[in-house]
Amino acid sequence: MKNHIIPAIKLTVVCLVFFCGVYTLAVWGVAQLAPNGGKGEVITDNGKTYYSNIGQTFTHDNYFNSRPSAVGYNAAGAGGSNKGPSNPDYLKEVQARVDSFLVHNPGIDKAEIPSDLVTASGAGLDPHISVQAAKVQVKRIAKIRNIQAEKLNQLIAKQTEKPLLGLFGTERINVLQLNLALDKISK
Repeated sequence: MKNHIIPAIKLTVVCLVFFCGVYTLAVWGVAQLAPNGGKGEVITDNGKTYYSNIGQTFTHDNYFNSRPSAVGYNAAGAGGSNKGPSNPDYLKEVQARVDSFLVHNPGIDKAEIPSDLVTASGAGLDPHISVQAAKVQVKRIAKIRNIQAEKLNQLIAKQTEKPLLGLFGTERINVLQLNLALDKISK
């Protein structure tokens, strides 16, 4: 029995030192090479501080709506709803979001609503929406803010992030940055 316990204890100690010390320091070191030292991209605007990599709630009609969150935009508890597309509760929730969107965006057909405006992301904190999700909201915002739709479309084009290396992912827009830019052209 001694032949098995002593090597197991030694392996446990080595693994603890490696994974709690060496690996942690390696990940921390790589994070220091990232913008802002791995602490996320901080945006300060009008005395308020935001994190651009965490979804924010925007529900007022004079702003572009953000993607729904399964965790109430609480960054301490990121996670999806774990409800599949056949779950009746999930379907009711999505239908309620569709109905709400149609009420706030008259003249939009149900088929025009992109899925990212009515479904939460896997982590529930996605700060991005698709270009289509932004464009479907232009009519409402143009009317409320008394801004030409073409000016809003130019803003969307300017705020659009291209896929990584032109290959990986889709075009997307950070809703926080879009709405901050929207406030600047509205002044």
